[in-house]
Amino acid sequence: MLELSKGIDILAEVGGVHTLADAQKVFAVSLDVAERSKLQAIHTESALIRIANAIAMCGPSRVFIVTASAPDVAACRAMSLDGGEECPLAMKDHTLHFDLPEDQGRMVDQTYYIANEDEEVSVLAKKMARPDALAYIRDTMRGIMKGKTLFVGFYSRGPIGAQASIPGLMITSSAYVMHSANILYRCVFDRFDAETKRAGVFFTNIHSQGTNRSEDIPKARIFMDRSWFTTFSMYCTYAGNTLMLKKGNHRFAVDLCTYYRREKELSEHMFITGMTGPGGRKTFFAGAAPSGCGKTTTAMVGTDYVGDDLSQMWIAPDGTLRAVNPEIGIFGIVEDLNKEGDPFLYRCLREEGTEVIWSNVLVDERSVPYWTGSGETPPAKGKNFQGDWWPGKTDKNGKPVPISNPNARITLSNMAIANFNAKVANDPAGVPISVITYSGRDSDTMPPVWVAKSPDHGVAIGASILSAATATEVGAKGVNRQPWANSPFIPCPLGDYMEAQFLFFNSKKFSKEGRPLIAGLNYFLLDCERGGDMKKLLGEKKDVRAWLSWLERYAHGEVGGVETPIGFIPRYEDLRKIFEGTIDKPYPKSLYDKQFSFYVDNILQRIQLQEDAYRKEKKMPPRIFEVYAEQRQGLLALKEKHGAIVPPDKL
Repeated sequence: MLELSKGIDILAEVGGVHTLADAQKVFAVSLDVAERSKLQAIHTESALIRIANAIAMCGPSRVFIVTASAPDVAACRAMSLDGGEECPLAMKDHTLHFDLPEDQGRMVDQTYYIANEDEEVSVLAKKMARPDALAYIRDTMRGIMKGKTLFVGFYSRGPIGAQASIPGLMITSSAYVMHSANILYRCVFDRFDAETKRAGVFFTNIHSQGTNRSEDIPKARIFMDRSWFTTFSMYCTYAGNTLMLKKGNHRFAVDLCTYYRREKELSEHMFITGMTGPGGRKTFFAGAAPSGCGKTTTAMVGTDYVGDDLSQMWIAPDGTLRAVNPEIGIFGIVEDLNKEGDPFLYRCLREEGTEVIWSNVLVDERSVPYWTGSGETPPAKGKNFQGDWWPGKTDKNGKPVPISNPNARITLSNMAIANFNAKVANDPAGVPISVITYSGRDSDTMPPVWVAKSPDHGVAIGASILSAATATEVGAKGVNRQPWANSPFIPCPLGDYMEAQFLFFNSKKFSKEGRPLIAGLNYFLLDCERGGDMKKLLGEKKDVRAWLSWLERYAHGEVGGVETPIGFIPRYEDLRKIFEGTIDKPYPKSLYDKQFSFYVDNILQRIQLQEDAYRKEKKMPPRIFEVYAEQRQGLLALKEKHGAIVPPDKL
């Protein structure tokens, strides 16, 4: 059980501010008259003390309080440009940010949970004892903002008034980070006190890029103090390591749901999108996929897009599952984004009218950005995250340097996206979720879509995600287990998190119609792994709409499925009609047979891999092993009857 407010409060210990009177003394010395006047609108004593401690610890030359006013928001953008953190591009309101070559993704080996004595964390994460973290932060962050401006922003992770929304402070010396926060989150300076009182908690995030030199990267650390809901980030600029309102605070929300809001709320790494079905009905989906595995593409397929990355969920009094997106913008991977597969986002990038921050892409001599997989012809030369670039350039290891980093990003407001449904996205009641999906990057095992037989089997789908390593994590290699696609952001032991999942999805608080369908998705089957001779995908981006359309109809009882040991798969005739009717594409029986044949040994190996891993962990719910045993028994019987490769007609 995570204990809150336990152990030394590192921020208060290093800053030395413990009372409101102490805080006011810091403000009197560090803030000019205009900034002190702004801060008088904030009355949450604990927030004022934490702001004062951040100032006392970091020692900035200036403090800038960022309200929700247009002049303050514009000032953050201007200061980022003036300070060289961003540069203007050819298109109006487009800017470019470069991170250091060594700082292009989440620094998993330099990210730690601060742990009290005997406090366990996920086996997939790293921890540091509280005294050691205190020493590092004291030595490294004290005075780190000398000569710099400290920005303080007040944000809400979700619509104002929503049950699962939580306010947070973003304190940073980076105008780029603050510019990004103003695009991605709701500024709630004038509502911060009320939202903190409603939520009963707020998060605190402190970041400084330091001197922003490659030689300082070994000193970079990202700390998350679970007991005090405080993050510390230093000597890094990549937004995934610095904008801790995002994945840092997502981790804290996971802890809250796992230990203090069990069977009431979940905090998930999920998109939210709506599909328009027959008769104009709206059916909303939430879906998890590891970073770089098509989550944003899936979200954008919807007719009523809400969010591409995170979801705060709860069971409403009417027994339905409700969800809100903590963000109001996208910090999304740009690689392979193209006009055909991603028309809404592509329009934002190539037509005027949208404010966009580009990061780690190629820019040519005309200040036009280019990226890998755009379908466009790249320029003959330019500048990217590795400096000057030309075709054939290699790095120090002789490896070709792509035109853009595989984890290059775009930051923009959801309001700019044509299929964004602002009304439901900002509704504090949340959107009703009917279908939950889990997917990874799987070339040889699971079918494109299948539906769990029960809530327990649905939890098992989420617990069993595998993915090829992507560029979102520095140093990640090979094929990785990715439980719930949330595992990098689960602070607690996975057994505790899994138990909370079983409790939530089996809750009697759900109405009969409100309990969501749980399904698996896989877009990454390769032809060569299914009897073919080509190393190409058995599908394309636009097929995603067909898979979601089948799930939408299944959720409303309009199509059935073929029962298998792992769940229900679509019938061919249903898919053929959906492909032709929704994406105007023929769907031959030969392709269906390739995609939905069961390679039984592969699935059995997948189950064994997951079971072996979970048996090494403490306090795992026995139910997960029972589900695996049920599936194994059914698969072995299937193999005995039909052999190791079972075409769908035999199922």
